[in-house]
Amino acid sequence: MHPGGPYWKCKNFWTISKGEMKSNEKIIDTASREFKEETSFDAPTSIKFLGTYKVNNKKLVTMFYGLKDIDTNKCFSNTFQMEFPKHSNKFITVHEMDSYKWFNIKDAKKVIMKSQIYFLNKLEEKVKDSDTNDNTSC
Repeated sequence: MHPGGPYWKCKNFWTISKGEMKSNEKIIDTASREFKEETSFDAPTSIKFLGTYKVNNKKLVTMFYGLKDIDTNKCFSNTFQMEFPKHSNKFITVHEMDSYKWFNIKDAKKVIMKSQIYFLNKLEEKVKDSDTNDNTSC
């Protein structure tokens, strides 16, 4: 997803769905809620833990993954109020996410926030492990 708002408008920066937990909310419920808010689609029914990573001194991110077929042309996100320009005391309404696109892992690593590459690497490991452990026969 591409973040919305004037500060991200001309930047080729993409992100994974994420957000902050509400008080007394289970972390898996946060993941499902944020996915719905940022894509307008329900989260996959089978969500699995991917990993936890400290992205900076103040933020610890826990990521989940799941399979779901989504038409990115039908995605839209919630909106929020932001002060723009900064310190102007003027507020505008923007979409939290303004664009959606599927990437292969190699291309995603080129455009995603650097601290999120950790999660793409973890996902890549999970996919390789599931391919290796696939015991189906033809």
